[in-house]
Amino acid sequence: MNARTCAWPLPTNTMTTPQRHSTPRRTALRPTLHPVALAAMLAISSGGSFAQTAPPAAPGTAANASSLPSVTVSASGLQLGASEMTTPVSVLEGDELVRRREATLGETLNSEPGITSSHFGAGASRPIIRGMDGPRVKVLSDGAELHDASTISPDHAVVSEPLLATQIEVLRGPSALVYGNGAVGGVVNVLDGKIPTAVPQKGYEGSAELRANTGAREGAGAFSLTGGTGNLAVHVEGVSRDAGDYRVGKGWAPNGEPARKVLGSFNRTDTGSVGLSWVGDRGYLGAAYTRQTARYGLPGHNHSFEGCHTHGNSLHCGEHGGEEDGHDHGAEAGDVPVVDLRSERFDVRGELRNPFAGFSALRLRAGVTDYVHDEVEDGAISTTFKNKAYDTRLELQHEPIAGFKGVFGLQTSQRKFSAEGEEAYVQPTTTHKTGLFVLEEYRLGDWRFEGALRHDRQTAEAETSGIERSHNGTSASLGAVWQFTPGYSLGTSLTRASRAPSAEELYANGLHMATSTYERGNADLRSETSQNIDLSLRKTSGDTTFGVSVFRNRISNYIYGRTLDEVDGLQLLQYAQADATFTGIEGQVRQRLTRNLGVTLFGDTVRARLAGGGLLPRIPATRAGVRMDANWNAWDGQVEWVQVARQNRVAEFESATPGYGMLNLGVSYSGKYNGETPWQVYLKANNLTDRLAYAHTSFIKNAAPLMGRNLTLGVKVAF
Repeated sequence: MNARTCAWPLPTNTMTTPQRHSTPRRTALRPTLHPVALAAMLAISSGGSFAQTAPPAAPGTAANASSLPSVTVSASGLQLGASEMTTPVSVLEGDELVRRREATLGETLNSEPGITSSHFGAGASRPIIRGMDGPRVKVLSDGAELHDASTISPDHAVVSEPLLATQIEVLRGPSALVYGNGAVGGVVNVLDGKIPTAVPQKGYEGSAELRANTGAREGAGAFSLTGGTGNLAVHVEGVSRDAGDYRVGKGWAPNGEPARKVLGSFNRTDTGSVGLSWVGDRGYLGAAYTRQTARYGLPGHNHSFEGCHTHGNSLHCGEHGGEEDGHDHGAEAGDVPVVDLRSERFDVRGELRNPFAGFSALRLRAGVTDYVHDEVEDGAISTTFKNKAYDTRLELQHEPIAGFKGVFGLQTSQRKFSAEGEEAYVQPTTTHKTGLFVLEEYRLGDWRFEGALRHDRQTAEAETSGIERSHNGTSASLGAVWQFTPGYSLGTSLTRASRAPSAEELYANGLHMATSTYERGNADLRSETSQNIDLSLRKTSGDTTFGVSVFRNRISNYIYGRTLDEVDGLQLLQYAQADATFTGIEGQVRQRLTRNLGVTLFGDTVRARLAGGGLLPRIPATRAGVRMDANWNAWDGQVEWVQVARQNRVAEFESATPGYGMLNLGVSYSGKYNGETPWQVYLKANNLTDRLAYAHTSFIKNAAPLMGRNLTLGVKVAF
């Protein structure tokens, strides 16, 4: 169970991923013509002849046992191999994805270089890339933007199920401008099989998986099945997960009393999807319906903040007691608020090869989302969050013109967000976004050059106050990759990106008890402008393989929550702007010791400062680690030590976080039933020394430490 990625070289295996189950939903989908009309247009232009486009292999791939296999990066815009990208890319797939998967997307990616997670108990965790989170990290489902409420607050779950993913791609920095200029931190693209792109040769194919762990007494099951005949293919998949409150490492004593479990850290999720495609000789057109329900707790909620209000830039809360972090760890089980989430999504995807003269591909991605979650306290709904959105994206890839090959397109979306109840700290808003983009590449000998340009317009209207703000932004990037000798490549990119403020940053005003904050927006916020330089060096063949990247991102008018006051752990956050600089390095190097044994060193660090000399909150601590991997016949295994440094570079009103080390291991055995049906049994053990550890990136780090010793046992069958 080794290796995985492309741009961060490691040993590699292959195996597909499972799927999961769902539950009913209550709100009706709002009709929209955008996806349907574009799907009809694609169908008409194809003349009824559709086909799957197999991803092209990366040029120059050597069939060498000591070379890393090339993996196509779907989110690259031009179906490039990771070694051809101007900035580092991580691709989790096969056995490595099976080994890394956790219950949330953030925890699944948490150990990748340059990536951490927001960690909000067990039910919500979003990826943080190079110290940036929220709307600066865009999460996609096969190129289409996910519309949930996770960018609004870290206690809101990402509606993406890792057990259903077949591949997860992470593009660091603002290198994927074709997916939106707001993704200054990066892009996470989760690929799945919900819409078939081919008819199985034998008429059917699929997988099934069962797994359980000890840390939260979790049980999970997943299945995936695709069948078809002629030009029709049908896909169904599902996952069900049931996990209780998880155990933490030894020595935790909230309120001075020893405790081993985080109260309210349970997570019960069901997801299911059904998809149908028409597949022809030149492309495919398909649709899928996905439903997800989840019920998870919100640790660290403190009811004593109810009634807190502001006087100018000061907080007034009256008489209430709370510990330093403002969290009531001694609450009874019934006092822990619960998120009851329901999401329905309808996707349309299509691709047509050679649609007209001079063009090689026409691609469509469209989605309609109806999302709602209730926050339930003492059996009654206290706050309801709703998000109804659509997103449509068209890409047209042209044939080479004077040596230039590229893609251009249009993306449009609308989001209607509302919150009602006790913690409705953001008034109802409607946000419209429209973007035009172009990406071009040129190859000359050992060089590959890339340029991208995108222009976006955003309008955000607050329905209660009637305030409307519009922002325009143009972003551009230039990059080059030089394969100066076989197996080596040097990549660099220069990017200027613009990000419009989100509706929450503009219009928030109220108490948010989940994060122990009172948030105030600023309707006069301007767009951010970032200037990024990224330099990476990679070696992908031979006994020694490595990838290392350094970056510097200077952001004018950086938007952040500035803490103005604090009372018993409750912070008054005012969204403000100041120039900021993010600087960091990340990478790993693997040395093959023998035919069956290798060792990897890895690590990352990021520094974030405001122009006036202040520090930004919740910046990840420096990490370093060593991993030993081995394989023998059908056995595969890894053992690693990860050391996270103390984080004492903290913002005002923020506390330092102690460092920690974790010992992890994993082992798997693979075989074939009757010589045809692949199966795998795997065991992984995280935090074997049962170390008490805190995530500095979390709003509730002291209320919800990281999981203690946890053993996961699973079995997977593909057929």
